[in-house]
Amino acid sequence: MENVQAVNGSAPGCPDFISYTVKNAAGKVISIGLAFVFSNLSHQLLKPLSQPRIASDIAVGLVLGNISVIRRAFDEQFINILNSIAEFGMICYMFVLGMEMDPYVIFKSPSRNAMVAYAGMVPTIILVCSITPFLNYYQNPSIGFTLCLSTTLAGSSSHILTRLITSLKIGKSDIGKLVIAAGMHSDMISVILFSIGYLFFPTAVSVNDTAAHVRMTLTMAAALLLQIIFTATVSPIFMNWVNNENPEGKPMKGSHLVLAVAYMAFVCSGAPIYGYSSILSAFVAGIFLPSEGRVSKWAVGKINYLLPTIFYPVFFFWMGFHADFRRFEAGHWGTWGRFLVLVLITIFGKVIGTVICGVTLGFHQRESAELGLLLTAKGHFHVFLAVIGTLLDITSTSTSISIIIVIFLSVLPTPLVVSEIIKRARKRAPTQRMALEWLDPSNELRILLCVQGVHNVLSTINFMEISQGASDPGILVYLTDMVELTDHIASTLVQEGMDTVTVMDKDVTEMRDQISTAVQAYVEENGNGITLRRMLALSTFDGMAKDICNLAEDLMISLIILPFHKNRHANGTLDGGNPGFRYVNRKVLRNAPCSVGILVDRGYGLVEKISKSESSFQVAVIFFGGKDDREALAYAGRVSRHPGVKLTVIRFLLDSDSVTASRRAGNYRINAAEQEEEMKLDDESFAQFYERHIAGGHVSYSEKHVVNSAETYTTLRSLEGQYGLIIVGRGGRVNSILTIGMNDWQQCPELGPIGDVLSGSDSSHTTSVLIIQQHSLKGELDGVDDEFSIM
Repeated sequence: MENVQAVNGSAPGCPDFISYTVKNAAGKVISIGLAFVFSNLSHQLLKPLSQPRIASDIAVGLVLGNISVIRRAFDEQFINILNSIAEFGMICYMFVLGMEMDPYVIFKSPSRNAMVAYAGMVPTIILVCSITPFLNYYQNPSIGFTLCLSTTLAGSSSHILTRLITSLKIGKSDIGKLVIAAGMHSDMISVILFSIGYLFFPTAVSVNDTAAHVRMTLTMAAALLLQIIFTATVSPIFMNWVNNENPEGKPMKGSHLVLAVAYMAFVCSGAPIYGYSSILSAFVAGIFLPSEGRVSKWAVGKINYLLPTIFYPVFFFWMGFHADFRRFEAGHWGTWGRFLVLVLITIFGKVIGTVICGVTLGFHQRESAELGLLLTAKGHFHVFLAVIGTLLDITSTSTSISIIIVIFLSVLPTPLVVSEIIKRARKRAPTQRMALEWLDPSNELRILLCVQGVHNVLSTINFMEISQGASDPGILVYLTDMVELTDHIASTLVQEGMDTVTVMDKDVTEMRDQISTAVQAYVEENGNGITLRRMLALSTFDGMAKDICNLAEDLMISLIILPFHKNRHANGTLDGGNPGFRYVNRKVLRNAPCSVGILVDRGYGLVEKISKSESSFQVAVIFFGGKDDREALAYAGRVSRHPGVKLTVIRFLLDSDSVTASRRAGNYRINAAEQEEEMKLDDESFAQFYERHIAGGHVSYSEKHVVNSAETYTTLRSLEGQYGLIIVGRGGRVNSILTIGMNDWQQCPELGPIGDVLSGSDSSHTTSVLIIQQHSLKGELDGVDDEFSIM
């Protein structure tokens, strides 16, 4: 009975304990939940200001982490759990960061990007090492901390810069490309310096004995070297095997996926067994893993999806919790002095270095200074280092908070800098963009070559064959499958990341495999100078044109080739066609960010292998005048370089001596100034083409003098059967006397009057037609993914 009474006597305390435990757990859950809610909410509120997400995350973390009610809800055990979550998340972050970098560039002669990166880093490191040892930034004098602080302030966050530049739409400008490349190089070099420095100044353990310290350094160095050798030699073999067993378009096998993940974890864990940092080990492993291939892209996509979704809100809450403002010595002038010194070093070190480097490279001083300001942007790893300094008692809380605020301030001005760049770039907007007529011959030709199905493969191969030109610079072909997204196909999609889905539909995967096999076989055997990439435009017909245009913008395409919506029967006639693909073609023609061609296949796909030793394939280009015809002539110039093509240029001219022509010209309204300007451009373009190709005898030339559209029509019909392919501009002709009235009987207006005549149902069943439309100018630079130069 006494025992029972004793137990019963203790009962009143149990509900209080349970209540306390539940409240405490609820407080933790609510605190973490608030971090998620306010992190996303503040990001949405700051979006109009174009602020990177890290800015809002730091602000939310500092505020929530210093609310006393929230702080009291966390005991030491849960704080240790948060520490472990932060460390694991940073391991994943650094692993992905390494996979996106190429370590072998440091062994090549310094490029312009590398020179800018080094120029921004070296002055910052010198300033930090010269000034900070005298300002008491750390608890005890330490060479290791000075070097760590100098490398932290000298580095840049490539993730932040890449997302910032692309989201603010200057990724295609010269300064945008330079910032991304230099930021990537600076980030890689700084983390490599950390990885090497950790061997000599490990933070996880302290060894007082010099001999023991040397032994530990040698042990970690040997373990890290073995990990690097193993990863660099074995990984390509293993990853290629997994990729070959799991081709694109098919679901990955579960066993192979488990093996791949286990292998990645294994190569990351070698050096940490012997005392090396697990975070830096993950970076070193990632940097030597192949970045190409389905498995690597899958891993990067999954981790990049999980980091902002789950990890970052928790990470910045953890940061704010350890950045305890109660321990910030705001009353001491030395605290603010040290903070100001960090800000000045971060800014002036980068700016002075990039300005000096810009002078040697021929950059404008203002753009060089802006380049330095952009490269000051720091990221998540730098925040982690600032907090770790406090946890390991290397620095005071005041110093850590100062570094976090410096990182915050390094990101804030970047949108303003970019807006100034776009503002000046608009004033210097180029007059022509993304047209073959103005393409630099030293640059590769980028083509988005679309196919509707296997029936387009042969014509696709022949198009690539005659378009390849010289092997240097060659062409980059993005072979894109146009697949309508039906309800059935949508039900088979498998999400593999934020921007990646796999189509499981059997018919689609088989079609893509057949296309890939055939075209890849051609490229491997005959495609000298051709670089092939595979893409997929999977959408409803309403959205497919937008997807194609977005692809063209993102990939900086110069020419989109679309298959005609009608397909060829065995007897050479065309079927009724697919109205959905016709709608897509029309919409792309209206909205394309580059030149567009529509290929009407009436036997082009049946042409046997085009010889490279003798001229056996007859091609003609028809020139009336106007921007589209000039674009067609520019493409024909590339075709003429193929040894197996016999190109003929047919120029249609108005018979000015004819009375009929004079009367017709008098009745037709023409803007005289516009006509004169266009004719001047036509004559200049044709004169250049004549000098390069016709004068040397490589290309045949003939003139057709006609007086009206009726004679034009008759002359065009007389060309039937003489050529395997005819290239013509879609329209854009100021002097349309020779084609006036032909629009009245067009069956397919998207082909233009000439293209419609040549590809009509009563035309030749053996002559294919390529109709080209030049990129239309909008008159100004919008700053939305436009390619411009201001350096």
